[in-house]
Amino acid sequence: MLLRLIRRYTGRYLPWVVGVVVLQLITSLAILVLPALNARIIDQGIAQGDTQVIANNGAIMLAVTLVQAIAAISAVYCGAKAAMGTGRDLRQAVQRAVAGFSDMEVERFGAPSLITRGTNDVQQVQMLVLMGLNMMVAAPLMSIGGIIMAVREDPGLSWLVWVSVPLLGAVIGVIVVRLMPMFRTMQSRIDDINGVLREQVVGLRVVRAFVREDYERDRFATTNNALAAISLRIGELFVLMFPLIMMILHVATAAVVWFGAQRIDAGQLEVGGMTAFIQYLLQILMAVMMGTFMLMMAPRAMVSAERIGEVLETRTTLHAPTNPITPGAASGVVEFRDVTFCYPGAEQPVLQDLTFTATPGTTTAIIGSTGSGKSTLLKLIPRLVDPTGGAVLLDGVAVPDLAREQIVSRVAAVPQNPYLFAGTVASNLRFGNPAATDEQLWAALEVAQAADFVQRMPDGLNTNTAQGGTSVSGGQRQRLCIARALVADPLIYLFDDSFSALDVSTDARLRKALAPVARDKTVLVVAQRVSTVVDADQILVLEHGRIQDRGTHQELLETSSTYREIVESQLTAEEA
Repeated sequence: MLLRLIRRYTGRYLPWVVGVVVLQLITSLAILVLPALNARIIDQGIAQGDTQVIANNGAIMLAVTLVQAIAAISAVYCGAKAAMGTGRDLRQAVQRAVAGFSDMEVERFGAPSLITRGTNDVQQVQMLVLMGLNMMVAAPLMSIGGIIMAVREDPGLSWLVWVSVPLLGAVIGVIVVRLMPMFRTMQSRIDDINGVLREQVVGLRVVRAFVREDYERDRFATTNNALAAISLRIGELFVLMFPLIMMILHVATAAVVWFGAQRIDAGQLEVGGMTAFIQYLLQILMAVMMGTFMLMMAPRAMVSAERIGEVLETRTTLHAPTNPITPGAASGVVEFRDVTFCYPGAEQPVLQDLTFTATPGTTTAIIGSTGSGKSTLLKLIPRLVDPTGGAVLLDGVAVPDLAREQIVSRVAAVPQNPYLFAGTVASNLRFGNPAATDEQLWAALEVAQAADFVQRMPDGLNTNTAQGGTSVSGGQRQRLCIARALVADPLIYLFDDSFSALDVSTDARLRKALAPVARDKTVLVVAQRVSTVVDADQILVLEHGRIQDRGTHQELLETSSTYREIVESQLTAEEA
């Protein structure tokens, strides 16, 4: 998966990659030439007292060093361009994939895991590409070139290369094999800590309300300690690795000096040649160390690539139609035909055999006990999920056969848990209609009974809103979300228990103000409060995912025992 991602996303930056290879080749050749020039200065210049040889070769060394420095800097620049571009494109690909997921895919992965995959996991792959282009290209060149140059200086000492390099590789291999499962565990625990922290930030008010700060602190500490423990185990291997590598380097250097001195004494090697051999051996081992560093990063990047690949290769159940159908007329008729919906792995369907029609100018209310499938019913209309049986139609066309734009232009939903984005009041209200004027925003706020508190805000429509809408109360957040739907001016309004945070008087004023605005619209309302649905043109009573009864408020009071029980639990006999 890692190679596939690199080939697909780094391949787009082939000119930069080619630049890295060429520049690293120049850098490596320059580094390999320097010990030979140094040996010539020692053997032909210093040993023989020839200052001209020292000056000439010294000048060449300076020139080669300058070329090497320029090439190395340029190679890092090219590598950074390719790596940063890869990271950007990967993050964009993950975001596009997640944006196309249905609720089922999002719930399967979990929001904390998706956030980690789109940030931390992508960063691991990006860093591998960056370090790989700047190390893995140079490491083979340095290793092969160093071996050739070392053997050229003295074949008699070459056996030290064949002993030290495999030994170093064996040590690294054992440690990398142990690192792989640890990195997989580490990424999973990063998911866990993101999930706990996200819950605690979002649910901060609930934690404080129930005085559960100590419990949540302990829960975070447990997750944090688990991440720290696996990080410590990984760190212990890293701590062990570098002393072993340095020990091999020093032992190899000492061996060259020991055996090289004997060859010098025997007249088989010159001092400059031994010095060059030591430098080449160190270059070879340093190249292996560079490869080692990459191998240490590779296991974590491989795990991250697998996690990214899971997101990118997940095929959403919401497939875009190959040949979308455009309805003949845009009126806003919603029709359910024998609709059934079952979550994957569930024993029983959430919805079964639903058949009803909601037409423009009417309000359809859905009421029922908790878990009866009310919210799931509304999710089927804007195609947040697809039915597993039957069909949901908008203006006579099955929802899966409509282009996304056709659905969005018809439907505006106010979710059960109202959500505001970080920005301003105005930017949130314009979410469904970017071209809306300030006058349209204020008109929507008036209907939603939100104009008064927005006017009291420091900057009115330009007042900043926190992520999730935590800077306003629950009732204010709910009214702003209703106003956002009104600004979109759709053909179909979906209100998923959207009045639950409002007091009875505000609820009544809002419904009264909404009536003329929604006169020609199709309105579907999920509600727990009977006062919200008494004026509905048809009320659907859901029980265990089925429509048990339907009718107006008065009709259901006479014919539906379930509805009558709900009414009696909320209203007095006189009010009923």
